[in-house]
Amino acid sequence: MLCLFDLDGTLIDSEHGITACVKHALARLDVTAPPHEELRRWIGPPLRHSFAPLLDHDAGRIEAAVEYYHERFNTLGWREHEIYPGIEALVEQLLAAGHRLAVVTSKPHRHAAPIIAHLPFGEAFLRLYGPHPDSPHSEKATMIAEALADFDSDPADAVMIGDRHFDIDGAVGNGIRSIGVLWGFGMRHELLAAGATALVDSPEALLASIEGFSRN
Repeated sequence: MLCLFDLDGTLIDSEHGITACVKHALARLDVTAPPHEELRRWIGPPLRHSFAPLLDHDAGRIEAAVEYYHERFNTLGWREHEIYPGIEALVEQLLAAGHRLAVVTSKPHRHAAPIIAHLPFGEAFLRLYGPHPDSPHSEKATMIAEALADFDSDPADAVMIGDRHFDIDGAVGNGIRSIGVLWGFGMRHELLAAGATALVDSPEALLASIEGFSRN
């Protein structure tokens, strides 16, 4: 089975790095940052999507905020994450079972690549799909379609795994199954409303769900 993984909130807990970079960008623009709980919801959507309402949809200020975000991310933010417990073992078990793995993330490719390269299991992922840095959209559906073509995969033999509705939306748009993980930054009702095929609360449950799909 082709297993497509989201990055932030699925493989790694990147909360500190992302929120610190958002706060840095807003401080450079002399804008008060939202409360921390609200900032957690910024993890997953494209940056421009999240900055827009806070910056009155001013295109110039939004682009400046994105640049300031990357200013800190490129030096510090990309290293500020933790691998979720059980993920490394999950990846090893999926490989041993013969599944093919790739990453489909809303993080631009040039920012996701060094993170994956430094993961102890980074080489397990055969391809990385990330949107163009200038894109204001998640593009999950487009990237999933690209992955299906690259791997010559039947949609019935592919699954998207992620923690936000963007992941599920992309899966639904391509007619593939999806698994929403509950240890990330999304909410159960968000994932269910988007049409997740299954929800799991641990990497062990995720492995069981994938194996169940592969037998059907």
